[in-house]
Amino acid sequence: MRAINLKTNHLTAPLGMDAGPLFLSWQCVDGVRQTAYEIELTANGETVWHSGKVQSAAVHADAPTVGGSRVRGCWRVRLWDENDTPGAWSEAHFETGLAQSDWQGEWVDPETEEIDIPGDDAVNAFARPNWERKQAEKEAAGKGAAEPYKPHRPASYLRKTFTAAKGEARLYITAKGLYAVWLNGVRVGDMVLAPGSFTGNKHLAAQTYDVTQHLRDSENELLVALGDGWHRSTGGVDGDRDLFGDTLGVLFQLEVDGQAVCVSDGSMQATQCGPIRQNDMQQGEVYDARFEGNLTGWHGVRVYRDDLPITGMNTVPILEHEAFPGKLLQTPNGETVLDFGQNIAGYVEMALTARAGQKVKLTCGEALDENGNFTQENFQDRARHKEGGTAQMLELVCKEGKNHFKPHFTIMGFRYAKVETDADLTDAAFTAHAVYSDMAVTGKFTCGNDAVNQLVKNSIWSQKGNFCDIPTDCPTRERAGWTGDMGVFIETGLTLMDCYPVAEKWLAECRLNQYPDGRMANIAPPNARPGYMTPMLCMSAGWGDAAILVPYALYKRTGDRKILADNYEMMQRWYGFLLGRAQQTTDEQQGGDYAKFTVLNGMDYGEWCEPGITPMQAMMNPRKSVGTAYLAYSGRLLAEVADALGKADDAANYRGTAANAVKAYRTAFTENGIIKSDRQCEYVRAIAFALLGEDESKAAAATLNQMVIENGCHLNTGFLSTPFLCDVLAKYGYTDTAYKLLLQPDAPGWLYEVGKGATTVWETWTGIDENGKPHESLNHYSYGAICGWLFGGVCGIRYADGTLTIVPTPDKSLGWAKAAYDSPAGRIVSGWRYDGDAVTYEFEIPANLAADVTLPDGRKFTLAPGKHTVYTV
Repeated sequence: MRAINLKTNHLTAPLGMDAGPLFLSWQCVDGVRQTAYEIELTANGETVWHSGKVQSAAVHADAPTVGGSRVRGCWRVRLWDENDTPGAWSEAHFETGLAQSDWQGEWVDPETEEIDIPGDDAVNAFARPNWERKQAEKEAAGKGAAEPYKPHRPASYLRKTFTAAKGEARLYITAKGLYAVWLNGVRVGDMVLAPGSFTGNKHLAAQTYDVTQHLRDSENELLVALGDGWHRSTGGVDGDRDLFGDTLGVLFQLEVDGQAVCVSDGSMQATQCGPIRQNDMQQGEVYDARFEGNLTGWHGVRVYRDDLPITGMNTVPILEHEAFPGKLLQTPNGETVLDFGQNIAGYVEMALTARAGQKVKLTCGEALDENGNFTQENFQDRARHKEGGTAQMLELVCKEGKNHFKPHFTIMGFRYAKVETDADLTDAAFTAHAVYSDMAVTGKFTCGNDAVNQLVKNSIWSQKGNFCDIPTDCPTRERAGWTGDMGVFIETGLTLMDCYPVAEKWLAECRLNQYPDGRMANIAPPNARPGYMTPMLCMSAGWGDAAILVPYALYKRTGDRKILADNYEMMQRWYGFLLGRAQQTTDEQQGGDYAKFTVLNGMDYGEWCEPGITPMQAMMNPRKSVGTAYLAYSGRLLAEVADALGKADDAANYRGTAANAVKAYRTAFTENGIIKSDRQCEYVRAIAFALLGEDESKAAAATLNQMVIENGCHLNTGFLSTPFLCDVLAKYGYTDTAYKLLLQPDAPGWLYEVGKGATTVWETWTGIDENGKPHESLNHYSYGAICGWLFGGVCGIRYADGTLTIVPTPDKSLGWAKAAYDSPAGRIVSGWRYDGDAVTYEFEIPANLAADVTLPDGRKFTLAPGKHTVYTV
């Protein structure tokens, strides 16, 4: 038996990670069952740990802390099979980055003076037209005089020459803003939008690059380009700028054989006379190719010390992935528009032959309007946005001859791009590049209904479009790391893509932004300045509970207790705050024995996005059951977490609180266990969170089923409960209704958007209405959580705690279905197919895993590794 897919802290061969305890994991092949494993761990060639032969079927192990910086680590593992025969060794490598005390360089600020940059009159300011429109409207409405326009700035370029002998070379680098770096004219690494998204005034991460092959045994030149990035670009729907500072900076250290030969310092030179004339993460990029190849205007730099914490690279890089060629079309109003065929987050690469000074301007958007013309209005809030809206614009000012432009410092959400140019596009090529964190697709679902297949593809694309270093709600107007979105999607997200490192990184931002009293910032990292309502809404139940739901899901899927330990204090503080809200319940609000476990005060987003319910109604009484429900549900999960961490007293305390919250829920929001509501969410949540007795849940499920049927097999659930709806119905025998909900072609329903040609999941059920008019974001992953039921319900794959159960729920309406999940233990396949009334099941179980299968006819059996076919009549 062999071990494959070895990972260190959930990463493959990480370079520049932080020192610390290790979580080592692998998969098994070439055998049936692992009976033992042995691990050897070395650091810089010295053995630091040897597990010996461990009698265990576990496919992961906790290794001791590897301390120190610049450590070249290696671990190898061998496995014993069911015959107690050892297999060959398999090995994996890792390397730690610099510790905080190792940095010898200084922070370098390249913008030391105002530079008179020639040629700027030829460049359009991409935010100015929207800003001017907003100011004119403001003056016309008598709301004050125009504010001064703050133009977006060019990228800075910094250079330093140095001599060094050949050797093993590493470049350690981070930036306030975004950086791209070249050594001797060769681009270093393939990460884009580096160093990534952070709460930039509290910490950053540095990347480590192996630059051995780029180093010359003589004079070398390091060139760095710096852009605004998340640090000071416009952000969110408010269009705030300079969230983490109004100056850029770079910090780097290049070492050969462990000795620094080039560091960021005051000897560097900088210029703002490069081809990137304007750059902004949200607004876009302006590139003047006439500035290529011969940078001028070099000047000195400012250096300073900063104790800002710098961590290692503990996640996956952001990379370019799929590429889509653009097809030119003419819209009814005569505009030239590129259609890339897929709504993505990324940017457009241009290649064309032109005359010097000719321009190509692309304005990127998600949709065509009801008349077939280009629009951006579905994702704009021009009145709120400080620059009058999200431009999503790329402009190329051409040089003579062949031109090539691919953005460095922006990303946008789009399928279409309006083209404005005075250049000949006959031989021009436009390519859209999808940009997202380096996550493998791990879930594949196909069935006899093409619309459902497209829904799954759309869900994966919305995850790709929104998992760019952190999970965001949309890649256009907000780009916000909402807690609520991640809380409802994490289970599905872990199935569709290998997103553990992205979720883990985001949790670190959540910890940094938690309020002292335990409230959770709804968005982490922040992408706007807080408003009056912000701190009040940060007490929202369901949203804040992502602090518990997300680490818990990561642990259950992988067995890594480190994720629990890292986030335990955050979980406790949030849960303590939620319990504190309940403790403030007054006699006027609720009496009885369990009043102090009923959450009735404060502000919540509530169910949110319920069809027919306004946001204000969602947050008002009597719709206050959400907080108490999560006090019960999250309390039970937190008790499990405490048990896993060996904190028995904590576990007992949380279990007791959760039990009291269940009683409080029953007392305050039911009539002796009977729910009285016209909203499906009240029934779904009570059943899914086990807030009722079993007989009461059966009765509630029957009522829920009838409500769905009477609603024309449409849902009216909102944000928090929709992911559980079909699963709850199917669990209690209403599989037919669950499938009718899944296959509902009208809004609100998942397949309405597919019928409208969607290639991603929408923010609302009617993102494009019956008249063809687009509304709101058309790339929002949250409602893609239904895919969790396709894998876990339709095909029945349920993998947690290292064990596998398969409980399929077939239905003739699909004809057949097949799901494949590349789990931490290996590929799991479950499928079924109807032939008349007979059903044929096919299963594939990876090595070292057994599957407990339950079929709808009540049969139960256990499957060993391998492929299996089961027939029923």
